[in-house]
Amino acid sequence: MLPRPLLLATALAGLALAGPLTACSTGPTDAVDAAATASTSASPDAGAFPVTIANDTFGDVTIEEPPTRVAALGTQDGDNLLALGVVPVGVPKVTWGGDAQGSTPWFQERLADLGAQMPTQYSDADGVPIEQIAEVAPDLILATNYSLTRQQYDKLSEIAPVVAYPGDPWTTTWQDSLELDGRALGLSDEAERIQDRTEDAIDEATADHPELAGKSFIWGALSTADLSSISFYTPQDARPLFLTELGMVNAPVIEDLSEPGQFYGTVSAERSADLDSDVMITYGEKESDAETYAADPLVGQIPAVESGHLATFLADPVALSGTIPTPLAIPYAVEHFVPAIVAALA
Repeated sequence: MLPRPLLLATALAGLALAGPLTACSTGPTDAVDAAATASTSASPDAGAFPVTIANDTFGDVTIEEPPTRVAALGTQDGDNLLALGVVPVGVPKVTWGGDAQGSTPWFQERLADLGAQMPTQYSDADGVPIEQIAEVAPDLILATNYSLTRQQYDKLSEIAPVVAYPGDPWTTTWQDSLELDGRALGLSDEAERIQDRTEDAIDEATADHPELAGKSFIWGALSTADLSSISFYTPQDARPLFLTELGMVNAPVIEDLSEPGQFYGTVSAERSADLDSDVMITYGEKESDAETYAADPLVGQIPAVESGHLATFLADPVALSGTIPTPLAIPYAVEHFVPAIVAALA
């Protein structure tokens, strides 16, 4: 069984795993109506429609006119919509790393800025919530960083046009996700402005923390329930990509172990001593888990763990901001997540 945080990106891919991802019943109708009203506030670019978005996996999708009821399904799409000034009619509820409302501080703050209510929240803990998405009657479904079977995609397409991930599942960058969402909404100019502002924030964080430059890292997913193997995120995953934007580098051993098209891999704990890096990043369920990792006869041999350069994140918004970087989450990560990495290096 994979460690829990891997389920942020694997439960929806149809893997038989247990752990947190997102779960909730649909919300009240008035919240959907409020979201639909708010979603009309953003004006599309001139000549933006009709727009055809290419997709090598599922085929091209054409959006004939500006959507007014947009359902978010991918891990980044809900944040992208709010950043663009569009309130979705439905979003997956956040259970791992979320707040008491099944949301995040940055999502709630942006909702308040837009004067909008929480959209309907649906469950995707047991698979793609096709019926729940149908209930919010969207005219566009966004799944730009996700995993779908052909059957699931076809069923969703019977509800509304679907903008799916452009390459391998779970490997869409936050920039590509934002660009796709912007095109689908006719808001490409605004998406470009948002990307520029977000990258400026990353550049500022890089300048503020020169000690990150060139430091190697391994982003793993350890679990005290089973320390016989070590899961790690590949350079294609959003987590390592965010750290490389800050000037860090993937550990050479992870580059060698990573398979093309895969967002994570697993290696036997017997190879712990080979997993050399300046810092090791992982998750835990309680504060004492870091001590458990360090005390383990095999995992404790990971060089960064042995030397005390281990950053263990619990299930909270700080961890989530680095796990799923978006234009809304990245400023929060710069303020809270990045300093924790700096501290682990020190």
